[in-house]
Amino acid sequence: MRCRRISSMGGELKKHINVTCAVIVRDGMVLAAQRSVTMSMPLKWEFPGGKVNDGERLEACLLRELVEELGIFARIGRALPSNSHDYPSFAITLHPFICEIDSGEITLHEHAAINWLSPREMLTLDWAEADIPIVQGVADLLNGVDK
Repeated sequence: MRCRRISSMGGELKKHINVTCAVIVRDGMVLAAQRSVTMSMPLKWEFPGGKVNDGERLEACLLRELVEELGIFARIGRALPSNSHDYPSFAITLHPFICEIDSGEITLHEHAAINWLSPREMLTLDWAEADIPIVQGVADLLNGVDK
């Protein structure tokens, strides 16, 4: 099971969501997607991806989400360290994978904008909080920083 309920500090149940995300790299640049004004956390930047369905493998989820959100087929590479974050109304574990576009042209079905960014430029955007540690890790990885 990929979703579960966890207790918050006040004893209320808070939903926990597993989400995959694609760190799509092309020529040393990374794809960032801006959430639309109608989405939760409007206009925040994120790596494209989405919620894992019950019983769904992480890689299958990511492939499905990239088709749904961007109209592309991707080649999934290595997994990066996951990051968990507590938002006020839910908790999330973000599962990032390095990816390359295999086929298709990017078409925005859900996002307001996309941008190809250098590792340094990535650090200047207003990212969704769960993505921030992953952004730093990707920037370090692409800059050859060994942690």
